[in-house]
Amino acid sequence: MLLKRICWVSSIVLLASFAAQAAPNVEEGKNLFIANCAACHNKNMKDNLTGPALAGVEERWAAYPRTDLYKWVRFSQNMVTEGHPRAVELWAQWKPTLMNNFPGLTDDQIESVLLYINDVANKKPTTPAPGTDTAGTGGGSGSGTNMWVFAGLALILALLAFALMRIIDNLSNITRVQAGEAPVNRTLLQVLTTKGAVAFLVFAVTLIFGYKTVDNATRMGRQQNYQPEQPIAFSHQLHAGANKIDCQYCHDSARRSKHSLIPGTNTCMNCHSAVKKGTKSGTSEITKIFASIGFDPITNKYIPDYDNWTDKQIEDLYKQWIGQEYIASNSLPAMNDAGRSIVQDQWEGIVKALKNDSNGKIQGPIEWVRIHNLADHAYFNHAQHVAVGQVACQKCHGPVEQMEEVYQYSTLGMGWCINCHRETEVKFKDNDYYKQFERYHQELKDGKRDKVTVADVGGLECQKCHY
Repeated sequence: MLLKRICWVSSIVLLASFAAQAAPNVEEGKNLFIANCAACHNKNMKDNLTGPALAGVEERWAAYPRTDLYKWVRFSQNMVTEGHPRAVELWAQWKPTLMNNFPGLTDDQIESVLLYINDVANKKPTTPAPGTDTAGTGGGSGSGTNMWVFAGLALILALLAFALMRIIDNLSNITRVQAGEAPVNRTLLQVLTTKGAVAFLVFAVTLIFGYKTVDNATRMGRQQNYQPEQPIAFSHQLHAGANKIDCQYCHDSARRSKHSLIPGTNTCMNCHSAVKKGTKSGTSEITKIFASIGFDPITNKYIPDYDNWTDKQIEDLYKQWIGQEYIASNSLPAMNDAGRSIVQDQWEGIVKALKNDSNGKIQGPIEWVRIHNLADHAYFNHAQHVAVGQVACQKCHGPVEQMEEVYQYSTLGMGWCINCHRETEVKFKDNDYYKQFERYHQELKDGKRDKVTVADVGGLECQKCHY
C-alpha cells in the first residue's frame, strides 16, 4: 500500500511536469523564436529581413501535409534537393541565402513557434520600452515567462516531500506497534520542524539562490532593446532606408578593423555641406553638426581658428542662420515672436547636445552614446565577419534601415554567438582566406559534405573569442 502511494505521488509529479511544458503554447514559441529564428526573420512577422516574413506561413504550406512544414524547418535543403514544389519555390526566391536547419525541434515546439507567429501577426505591434530586456532573451533562460512553471513544480515538490514525510511517520509507527510501543502522531508543525524538513528547506533555498545567482550573472551587462537618447536625432530609417546609404559608407572601419567606429563629423559634412536642412527637423539637428565642426552655412565655408571662438560668437552666427531660414521658409518680411522662440529653443538644443562636463565647449567631436558594448573579456572583430565572413550588418544589428532611432536588436550573448557559429555556412568558394582547409575542400568536391560551418573551422574554440 505504501509503495503504491509513493508511485502515485511520483506519477502526479511527472505528469504535472510534462503537462506544464509538452503542449504547444505561445510563451514557449516566443522563446524558441528568439533563440532560433529572430536572427534572420523580422520580429514583426510582416516584413522581410534576411529571411522572408513569417506571417501566413501556414497558409502558404496549406496545400501540403503538415509534416512537410516540420521537415522544412528541420532540413530545408534536403527538401530542395528532393524537388519538393514549395521548397524549390522558396529557394528560387531567396537563394543563395540558406535557411538554418533545426533538427532538434519537436513537432510540438514547431507548433509553439507557429502559435507565436500568428499571435504577433494578428495583433497591433508594440514598441519595446527603451532599456528593457525582453523575457527569455537577456540571459537565454526564459525565466521571466516560465516562472509560473517553476513555481508550480516547486509546490508539487513541496507536497511530495510532505507526503513522503507522512509515509515515513506511518512506517515508523508500524515498526513501533510491532515492537510493542505506542505510535507517535506528530502535528503538522512538528513534521515541518523536523531535521528532514529543515534540511529540505535549506536545500531548496540554496538551489533557488544558486540558480538566480547564475541566471543574473548570465544577464549581467546585457542590454537588448537599449535605446539611449543621442545628442543628435539621427534617423537611420531616413539615411539607410529612404536614401539607401550603404552602412559601410559611414561605418567604413567595419570592413578593415576590429571596431565599427562611429563616423567623424567630416563624414557627415560630405553630404551636409550641401544638404543644410532636414526633411523633418529643418535646421534644428543639422545645425548641431555645423556648430561642432565650425562650418558657416551662410557663407558655405569652414571658420578659421574656430576652436578659439567664444560661445557668444558661435551663438550669434547660428542664431542668425536659424533666423534667416525661418523667415525664408515662412515667407515673412521680418522675424516675429514665434520665430524668436524657435531660434532660442534650437540654440539651447545645440548647447545641450554639444557642451557638457567632459569638454566644456561647443566646438569639438559629437559625443554619441554607445549602444552595442561587449564584455571586456570577449573578442569580436568586425573585419573578420564583414570582409571575410561576408556577414550582413542586419544579421547582428537587425533591420537598422527601418529604425528611426537605433536600439540593440540582438542579445549579443555567448549562447547567441555560439548558435550562429554552429549554423552559419562558411563561404568557401573564391575565398582565398580558406585555401588552407584542403581537407574540407576535398570533401566538398567528393560530395562527402554539403557545407562547412564556422564551428568546423574553429568557431567554437574558447580562445577564439576569449583570447
